[in-house]
Amino acid sequence: MKFQHLRKPMLAKPAAIELLEGMRRREKWVEVSLDLGRTLERVELTPEGPVIRGTVIPWDAVEEIAGGDERNIYFIDEGTVLQASIAGEHFYKLVMTKWGHAPTLEINGIHMHRVVDMYPEEDARLKVRLLGDIRCRSILDICTGLGYTAIAELRAGACRVVSIELDENVLYLASLNPWSRELEDSRVEVIHGDAYEVIEDFREEFHAVVHDPPRLQLAGHLYSEEFYHKIAKALKPGGRIVHYVGQPGIKKGLKIWKGVMERMRSAGFTARYDKKTQCVYGEKIR
Repeated sequence: MKFQHLRKPMLAKPAAIELLEGMRRREKWVEVSLDLGRTLERVELTPEGPVIRGTVIPWDAVEEIAGGDERNIYFIDEGTVLQASIAGEHFYKLVMTKWGHAPTLEINGIHMHRVVDMYPEEDARLKVRLLGDIRCRSILDICTGLGYTAIAELRAGACRVVSIELDENVLYLASLNPWSRELEDSRVEVIHGDAYEVIEDFREEFHAVVHDPPRLQLAGHLYSEEFYHKIAKALKPGGRIVHYVGQPGIKKGLKIWKGVMERMRSAGFTARYDKKTQCVYGEKIR
């Protein structure tokens, strides 16, 4: 599928505060970011509320955002202010990290990115750096999420990125997220499906793989030796892999990357652990 960024106006606490301050200064307009700190737009201020892309948003809605949780993110859809979240079998939510940096995704309150001493876009860049030189290379990106690793791959010079994501709710929140809009790049193909099955369609097609699955407890099949064999088949000889494993259970002495490394080696990869990124990385043995 071709990814489409919805370009909805986004509001978060810093932008709402800027709008209110402009109103209190009796200004006719202010420049404020409606894409979570990426760019500025000129917004007219009226007694009824700010005019955001042709729609008047009531001041009480702006005041509620300004006085609320700084982690919350909202979007405007047909004049209605909605939180960037989805409630269903699981609860999905776009969450601010710091103004001017990429937000993270929470599922049932669990961050899907590293957010301690690191911003999500920086984390993605460091993972991709472990691949080495990927200029004019084809990359398989397993578990799209908000697309930050795929975007980092493009910025590193990849000529083709195929990214697989199972969860349609995740893809919808990515389509709202201004920090995901580079997924619209013509070099990117997003596949909605189970990576465990989708990967069967590829044979020695990619120069490198970034594998960034959910936690082991949530997606154990994506940490299995069988799945690593499937990745090996999708890679060209000598193809490289970066596999984020994290450190769940580290306080109890668990080091899950050791088991990951053993299974990857059995599947035909070299494997080393990088403490800074919490990734196992290596290459397919020719």
